[in-house]
Amino acid sequence: MTSRFALASLAAALLGATTLAAGASDLPSRQAAPSMTAVDPWSPWMIRGRALVVMPQESASLRAGGAPIVGGDVSISTSVVPELDITYFFTRNLAVELILGVTPHNVKGAGTLAGARIGSAWLLPPTLTLQYHFDPIGAFKPYLGAGINYTVFFDEKAKGGFASFDLKDSFGLALQAGVDIMLDRHWGINFDVKKIFLEPKVKVNAGAITGKAKIDPWIFGTGVTYRF
Repeated sequence: MTSRFALASLAAALLGATTLAAGASDLPSRQAAPSMTAVDPWSPWMIRGRALVVMPQESASLRAGGAPIVGGDVSISTSVVPELDITYFFTRNLAVELILGVTPHNVKGAGTLAGARIGSAWLLPPTLTLQYHFDPIGAFKPYLGAGINYTVFFDEKAKGGFASFDLKDSFGLALQAGVDIMLDRHWGINFDVKKIFLEPKVKVNAGAITGKAKIDPWIFGTGVTYRF
């Protein structure tokens, strides 16, 4: 009798253990839990703060009293200024950039006008470029751009005995190349070069001297990139 009771108890214990094991196998495993899919934090907005070196590649064709000033030319000073630009990405590769800043320049005579002080002016040259950003090469993100510039001349001042000095606001074409070197997802370092083709009309002494001044500056920039 005792033997039968012991056998029955052992069988019941084995059956209970088997039932618990089967139930445990139906529970979800921690290792089998599905992983969260990473969300790409891509943003279409980017801004940069840069220091610019504006180097005019100047020349001029001038007339006095309607007659050409033979050998008359101009020299325009180089300027170093801060600049802000805003970039908006339509896609990961295609973007537009708006450049904002002002630059001061002095204008002197050159050639047969060498030594003559003519005037000074400030330039407000907002430039809009359409850019293609190449796929990144590690941290390097190069780009090319082309667009349009509209330069506003203001605070013109005649010098050297001249009574007036005026430059006419002008449109120009712009070409661009640069690279962003990203330090992390948001911050980077930027190097940029632009060529702007700009040829405003010039008038000195209320029209006694007229002509065109080809400025055509190279603009070299470096600064900080922030990608939202």
